[in-house]
Amino acid sequence: MQHFTGLMAAVFTPFDQQGDINLSIIPDYIDKLVSDGLKGIFICGSNGEGPDMNIEERKEVAEAFVRAANKRIQVFVHVGHSCIKDAQELAAHAQHIGADAVSSVSCFYFKPNSISNLVDCMSEIACAAPDLPFYYYHIPHLTGLDLDMLQFLQLAEESIPNLAGIKYTASKIYEFQTCLVYKQGKYNMLYGMDEMLLPALAVGAQGAIGSTYTFAAPLYYQMMEAFKAGEFETAKRLHQNLINMIRIILKYPMVSGQKAILKMQGLDLGPCRLPLRNLSAQEYEDLEKELREAKILNKGIVQ
Repeated sequence: MQHFTGLMAAVFTPFDQQGDINLSIIPDYIDKLVSDGLKGIFICGSNGEGPDMNIEERKEVAEAFVRAANKRIQVFVHVGHSCIKDAQELAAHAQHIGADAVSSVSCFYFKPNSISNLVDCMSEIACAAPDLPFYYYHIPHLTGLDLDMLQFLQLAEESIPNLAGIKYTASKIYEFQTCLVYKQGKYNMLYGMDEMLLPALAVGAQGAIGSTYTFAAPLYYQMMEAFKAGEFETAKRLHQNLINMIRIILKYPMVSGQKAILKMQGLDLGPCRLPLRNLSAQEYEDLEKELREAKILNKGIVQ
């Protein structure tokens, strides 16, 4: 399996004002991401509100993104669900429609209580799409499950033939690095915390998945190029600017705040679904003002 490298956008699902999925805007959305240099998209994940959609909606969204991508960028479909049967159905569907990979979080209501239990769950899901690479989605701050990922790789490689790697959305850089070098880099470790991308690059990360890449990918690539060129002080300065951006966004509801930035860029993806909260009109104005005052909007996020 060829490793994914570069940046992948954890895309947001477009909804209309009635809260129904809005597939019509997805082609324009994909065109923007391709233009910004993204190498892939991760759909129906946390930022894509996958857990807040039913099975048929998730299938429709996956089909729309695969169709719009048209092999211009890779499409990873998140199929995680607290019902493993539903996750299997979504995985099989992703394979059928021509996705490039599938990924799944652990069950997040009744949770696996050991590495072997987690591997058994992921094996059941991965085998439903045997022709696609499978990535475990490690995001403990949302699932409440924080097991050792090196042990996961060591056990999972014995029972998941299509195991490709881990979408690692956690702050334990030492664990990420240990998984990265396991068996001479056998597994594709994709880092998932945008605000810690530079430290991840420092220990060898080659690929990353994140929500802010959806609207700020050119700025991240600028930082990555500086790092690659050995211009470490420049890379640190550029990364700090991105951290400043994220610190502003974190003052607001996370998903709707980022959707608001995309609206500022001319791409209105609509509201979020409950239990996520949408920005008020005042919060939207305040967010835009803060970004402009920090001179972030003038650096390429919003034209």
